[in-house]
Amino acid sequence: MADEEGVLTNLDNNDAAGPQPNGADTSPAVGIITQYVKDLSVENPSAPDVYQWPEPPQIDVQFNIASEVVAADVHEVTLKLTLTATSQRGTLYIVDLAYSGLVGMRNVPEDQAHAFLYAEAPRLLFPFARRVVADAVRDAGFPPLMVDPVDFNGLYAQQLAARREEEAAGGKPITPVTGNA
Repeated sequence: MADEEGVLTNLDNNDAAGPQPNGADTSPAVGIITQYVKDLSVENPSAPDVYQWPEPPQIDVQFNIASEVVAADVHEVTLKLTLTATSQRGTLYIVDLAYSGLVGMRNVPEDQAHAFLYAEAPRLLFPFARRVVADAVRDAGFPPLMVDPVDFNGLYAQQLAARREEEAAGGKPITPVTGNA
C-alpha cells in the first residue's frame, strides 16, 4: 500500500498472501466463539466449625489444560482449576472448576494451533475462571480468593521442551491438534 502523508491511497487487497475471492479464504483465523462453566463443585466439609478457626488457611492451587476437537475447525479448551484450603484443623474448602471456551480456527499451521490451544486460549479464559473461583469461595462464606496470574506461555514452553526431550528419547510424539501437521 502506498502511504502519502499518512493517507492510505491503495486499498486494493490483491496480493497473493491476502484473502482469495469466492470464499477461497486461505488466511489464518482464530477466535473465541463462546466461554462457559462446564463443571463447578464447591465443598465446605468442616462447616460450621470452620468459621471459628483462627489460623489462616494454606491454599493449594492446581490447574490443567485440555483441548478436544468439537467440530471441523472448532476446539473446546478446558481450564481445570482445583483449589484446596487447609489448616492444622482440617479442610476449609475445596473448589473444582472446569471452565471452557470454544475456539474456532482455520488455516493455522499445526505448531501455531497447538500453541494457541494450550497457551494463548487458557490465558484468555483465565480472568473469567478466576472470577468464578472468587465468587464461589465468597459464596461459601470465606473472603474471595483472587488466584494469582499464571504465565501460560512460559509454562507451555517448559512443557513443550520437556515433551520434545521425551520424544527424542523414544517417547510418544506430541499428538497433532488440527490434522495440519
